[in-house]
Order: sequence, then C-alpha cells, then structure tokens
Amino acid sequence: MANNGSGSSLGPGGLDLTNTFFKPILNSDPPIPSNRCTKVSVIGVGNVGMAIAQTILTQDIADEIALVDSKPEKLRGEMLDLQHAAAFLPRTRITASVDYAVTAGSDLCIVTAGARQNPGESRLNLLQRNVALFRHIIPPLAKSSPDAILLIVSNPVDVLTYVAWKLSGFPVNRVLGSGTNLDSSRFRFLIADHIDVNAQDVQAFIVGEHGDSSVALWSSISVGGIPVLSFLEKQQIAYEKQTLEDIHQTVVGSAYEVISLKGYTSWAIGYSVANLAYTILRDQRKIHPVTVLARGFYGVEGGDAFLSLPALLGRNGVVAVTNVHMTDEESEKLQKSAKTILEMQSQLGL
Repeated sequence: MANNGSGSSLGPGGLDLTNTFFKPILNSDPPIPSNRCTKVSVIGVGNVGMAIAQTILTQDIADEIALVDSKPEKLRGEMLDLQHAAAFLPRTRITASVDYAVTAGSDLCIVTAGARQNPGESRLNLLQRNVALFRHIIPPLAKSSPDAILLIVSNPVDVLTYVAWKLSGFPVNRVLGSGTNLDSSRFRFLIADHIDVNAQDVQAFIVGEHGDSSVALWSSISVGGIPVLSFLEKQQIAYEKQTLEDIHQTVVGSAYEVISLKGYTSWAIGYSVANLAYTILRDQRKIHPVTVLARGFYGVEGGDAFLSLPALLGRNGVVAVTNVHMTDEESEKLQKSAKTILEMQSQLGL
C-alpha cells in the first residue's frame, strides 16, 4: 500500500508497519485527488435517510446534498424542511427529485431505501423484493456518478451490499455497507458503561453479519490501550464467559428493543453513517467495521461473501482490511457467519 505522505516506519530506515497491519484491496482504483465541492446523495427519505441527511448537514460534511425518493410530496416536504433551517446551518445546497439525474457528480451515494417485511413474509421473499428495488436504484446511480463511492445502509445490509456491487460494476473498494459500525458503537458503549469509562477510550469490534451470527472480538478489546482479557488473566481476576456473551446478545438485541419502543431506529444509525461519510470524504483513514468483500481475509473462502471486517477507510473508499488478532474460536465463528451470508447470496441468481 502506498505511503500517503506521513511516516509509516519506526525510525530512519526502520520497519514499515503499513503492510504489516493492513492487507491491500486487490484491483482497486488509484486515489482520486479532488479539491472541488463535495456532493452526497441520499436515496430514500424515510426515518433513517433523513437522520443521515440531517446529521451530515449539521456536521458540515458536504457542500451539496441530493435527496431521492419515489414519493414526490414527502420528498419535497423533507427538502423544504431542511432548506428552511438554512440560517442555522452551514451553507449547503439541498436538492431533491424522483429523477436520479439529481445525483449526478456525487462523491458518495448512500442508499437507505428498502422494502419492509410483511407479516408472515419469509426473509428470502423480502430479500428478493429488495433486489428488485435495487435493480431500479443502483444502475442509474452508477451511470450518474461513475466515480462515486456506494454506501449501502438498507437491510439485510451485507447481502444488499453484494447486490449493489454486482449491479454497479464498480471496483470492490468503492462499494461498502454500514455493516456493524453501529453494532460496534453499541458494544463499546456497553463495555464502557460496565467499567465506568468514556466509550471513546474503548477499542472493540463486532464483525461478521449485521445480524444474529455476528462475532464479538473479545480477544482484541482494549481500554486506554490495555488489552482487557489478558489484563484480567495476568491479575488473576476471574470472569465468566457467559457475562461476555450476555453483553454481545444485548448488542444484537439493541435494535429490536429500540424498534419495539419507538417503532424504528434512526438517530444512532444517522450518526454512524455520517461518521463513515466524514471518514471517507475527508480522507481520515480511520478504521471502521463495515461490510466489505471478505474473500481471502481471516480464512473466509468459497465465494464473494460480503460481511463486516475492520477496514481502513479513506477518500478512495476501502483502502485495506486490518489484520486484527482473532482467536481460533472467533475465526471459526466468522467463517460460519460468512457461510450464512453466502447461502443467502446463492439464492439471488446474480
């Protein structure tokens, strides 16, 4: 991986750690230098789409935001509602249309549109309906903004990121999903709350499927730079594995709890996706657990499985995948999660 201008070695002529910590994405486009205005398009103006747009707007991430939806009256209403707040916000141009031409020249296209599951409907049938929807969304986005990065938020996010990759024809580094970025945030919060520290001092990842087969990487958790489990073992402090599993299950069930209480999730995913947008558009080269093509990483083989791994993100999308430590048990669980996703992908006929 090319050095981006700052030193990546320890001392003069020292060890180059960049290639040690990360594996480069194969067949990637070279970085695109850009000093023009930044444009973000949000496809779908439901609760999630508007939470994302509003957070991006208030955080001054984009110079222009384009909104697209199939419901023209709601779309215009949401656009006007944001425009009327112009006096209180950073100067950002806000446009909206049912025509995907409004997204032309986007740097980042965020897709939140998706069908909701009907009572008694199978997961596969729901997935097939979303694939049909994506056939109407992804090709015009790719045509209007051939150099954009596609960020998929619609669920099931892992499989739909695979669908977007297939339908767009984009290189794999420019198609990613929001994945377990929010799950990992919830994970960090619960650990921080458990030991009474700031969540920003907790380094912890949930990987794999954004769903029931996700994997909590307990072995690599650190607080203030201290590896938690190895520290407890060295101090001979006993802990129960069930306690760890209970925290993971709380993470998995967090979205269901919010949905049961208020009917939907919006603000947390809005902040999560806006955080991803900031990292990408500002070339922050931060590590996020997001949905990427996992084939060849951590023993995942057998097909083009898309699932969440800790990935280095920048202006070119997915720069590399982090070589984070996993135990044999965690690696096996990740590979099992990949098989779950591959089974769903195999039924799509793409």
